[in-house]
Amino acid sequence: MHEKVANSMARDAGDDEVDGLHLLDLLAIFARQRKIMVVVPVLTTIAAVATALLMKPVYQSTAVILPPQQASSAASMMLAQLGGLAGAAGGLAGLKNPNDLYIGMLQSRTVADQLITKFKLTERYDDKELDDVRKKLAAKSSFGNGKDGMIRIAVEEEDPRLATDMANAYVDQLVALTRTLAVTEASRRRLFFEGQLKMAKEQLSNAEIAMRKMQETTGMLQLDGQVRGIIANEAQLQGMIAAKEVQLGAMRSFATANNPAYVRVQEELRGLTVQLAKLKKGQNSGDAGDVMVPTGKIPEVGVEYIRSLRDVKYSETMFEMMAKQYELAKIDESKDSSAIQLLDAAVVPEKKIKPKLSVMVFGGVIGGIVLAAILALLRESYLRMRNSSENTERWDALRKAFKQ
Repeated sequence: MHEKVANSMARDAGDDEVDGLHLLDLLAIFARQRKIMVVVPVLTTIAAVATALLMKPVYQSTAVILPPQQASSAASMMLAQLGGLAGAAGGLAGLKNPNDLYIGMLQSRTVADQLITKFKLTERYDDKELDDVRKKLAAKSSFGNGKDGMIRIAVEEEDPRLATDMANAYVDQLVALTRTLAVTEASRRRLFFEGQLKMAKEQLSNAEIAMRKMQETTGMLQLDGQVRGIIANEAQLQGMIAAKEVQLGAMRSFATANNPAYVRVQEELRGLTVQLAKLKKGQNSGDAGDVMVPTGKIPEVGVEYIRSLRDVKYSETMFEMMAKQYELAKIDESKDSSAIQLLDAAVVPEKKIKPKLSVMVFGGVIGGIVLAAILALLRESYLRMRNSSENTERWDALRKAFKQ
């Protein structure tokens, strides 16, 4: 019976031991080293409070945006007019995860460089290396995709106004970036038709220049009206020549060749004949602004004129079509639910986020207790080693070695 009680007491005593050291022994050590156990936590707590008071306060400002939601475009019906061109403009796949895409755009070097330039962060951070400035900016900025589906942009700075301006600047840069990049279906279509419109405009300009050169070379300005005018002029000249010839033949019966009236009619007939010859051969007087075309070349010039006019009309049709689709894409992009929507603009924070005095005091107390326990155990171990008779000779040898 006594043996069973002894064994039970031994097991109970063993349960209170931690790695061969009894719990009461630890409490005894801490009691003997109570000065360390009190002074060290007090000092660390004071140091933590002083550090918290001396540190510059840091403020955080947050902007919240509504991520783009992919939706079918109303202008997609208009693309049916373009046939195969619709596949190139509207047959683009939607975004799988818009939130991650837009967060990636916020973290891009392009956006970072815009903020660095706008707020002169190289001077503010006192760093000339652009890569280092980007890293510091990234450390002060955070982008979160919450469970509510919103994207939060937070910036930490010592200046609360600067933190607010930078958070809102992130939103502005994201909006500007989405306008230049083909992110949404509407923006991709708008960029596509913008390029097509520029090409159509260049083609129209080239066609107009080619037609103007043709008109300057041939003198043909308007096919129907001008041809009718040329033919009418030729018929009028021929009629006038016939009339003068009849008049001249009648005058021969009663007037001599030296008769002034006969000579005048003869000169008029010669002048009309020269004009008719020039009209047929195209050898006009060469005066600026002469729009007459040789009658012998009217078929050739007419074909050239029709080709030039056809090119101009074709280019005009394409330009009008691209301009219409471009305007529709712009309107559709402005109404697109995929556009960036600012839910909460960043405002100037009133409370600092760090340093937090309560957290630092708690850390100082816990750290002081742990440090005090370690110092107490070390000092207790040192005193035991020094007071041990077995180590007396070793301590004497160590002191002699330092004196030599």
